[in-house]
Amino acid sequence: MSTYPFPKLDLHLHLDGSMLPETAWELAQAQGIQLPADNLEDFRRFIVVSADCRSVNEYLERFELPLQLLQDKASLARVTRELVCLLAEQGLAYAEIRFAPQLHCRKGLTQRDAVDAVLEGRAQGLAAHPEIGINIILCTMCVGTEDVNRAENLETVNLAPEYLGKGVVAVDLAGMEGIVPLRNFAYVFDRAKELGLAFTCHAGDSQDAETVRDAMDFGAKRIGHGHTVFEDKALCQRAIRDGVTFEICPTSNIQCAARESYQAHPAKAMLDMGMRVTINTDNMILSDIDLEREYAHCLNEMGFTMEDLKTCSRYAIEAAFLPQEEKDKLLAQLR
Repeated sequence: MSTYPFPKLDLHLHLDGSMLPETAWELAQAQGIQLPADNLEDFRRFIVVSADCRSVNEYLERFELPLQLLQDKASLARVTRELVCLLAEQGLAYAEIRFAPQLHCRKGLTQRDAVDAVLEGRAQGLAAHPEIGINIILCTMCVGTEDVNRAENLETVNLAPEYLGKGVVAVDLAGMEGIVPLRNFAYVFDRAKELGLAFTCHAGDSQDAETVRDAMDFGAKRIGHGHTVFEDKALCQRAIRDGVTFEICPTSNIQCAARESYQAHPAKAMLDMGMRVTINTDNMILSDIDLEREYAHCLNEMGFTMEDLKTCSRYAIEAAFLPQEEKDKLLAQLR
């Protein structure tokens, strides 16, 4: 039985950062891809040890290996199915899994192929575990200046409406922070708004609060990470007024050296200010974390109470990209 008797939700979870080590090992053997270890146990240790990085951008380099393994439909479907099953077995009520279709087109897949494969894996996982809710967020990417992959980003946004109601619920902007100002990617969100798409946006992780301001100026009501907003109290008050929800990922923030420690993380202070804080894992396998262990860090090292975690769960339910009737069911469970 779960230590936390309320609905657990993970709103910020990357597919390519949550591949089981055993699966990565098998796919690498089948595809002839060299791994940085000679056996599965050493490979597991490598994943855990290499999770601690000096920056967000160095952390993102760790995604290169899983991306190499996820360039065909069968692998994408398998990894998605296994993640859905893992989340269900961990007792989650709902999760939103995000991935960037454009990053899976190195060997002939189209973005549409990648989305179809992930949705097939989602369907397989839900067939085995109908007790959990799972939806997909499509990420656009910051990989350089805003024009480097403008066409690919717009293709992702333009593709999303075709899959609404079929498992896709929103779009996102992820990738490296600080190469160019976040505001330069306004075109992603302008197009999303034209198409009536829900969206979230990575901001305020390794970069200062100005990126959170940019995301809020785009109209984002959910922000991935966003903890540097705490350095700008006026912006915090704007976030409170606007009802912006923050997808906080404590362990990832520390591994990326965005925060020195769990104790130094401002998530609890943000919550106490009245900000809508949620707790998420970001990359379950690359970070060697799960939601219950994140909760334990919150309770034991970050100053949260059990009531705080219930409040975070309520904020997650209210911010989830779900129809209101589904939110109401989760809120009834929480009560």
